[in-house]
Amino acid sequence: MSNHITVTTGIYDAIKDTLRRKKVSIGEEKRLTEELRNAKQVRRRDLSEDIVTVNRKVTLKDHTQDFEHEYIFVPSTREKLKKNKYSILSNIALAVVGYKVGDIIDWPFKEGNRKIEIVKVEAWEG
Repeated sequence: MSNHITVTTGIYDAIKDTLRRKKVSIGEEKRLTEELRNAKQVRRRDLSEDIVTVNRKVTLKDHTQDFEHEYIFVPSTREKLKKNKYSILSNIALAVVGYKVGDIIDWPFKEGNRKIEIVKVEAWEG
């Protein structure tokens, strides 16, 4: 399990802006604030390929609800849920962004805590 998230400066700033505009629950806000405090910021080209970020196809296993699902995380303006494209600032993306394959995250979703495992991360060109 990573002891900090690794994000690009652009993603870091976008999450900070989301927090400032109160777009998340209080539990998520506390968790994200703490994660940003300890986050490692890198350039996009220096970001490891197994880390969840924008324009990546990510397979997650939800241990709480016992299912596995593939998500494509895209910029907010490109979100199309019918095509399985989720904004990098969506609830599920905020829970896992900056983590890497093999990490298991306990996340305080609005509907309750869930345990999410990152099974696979791949580059995605859409």
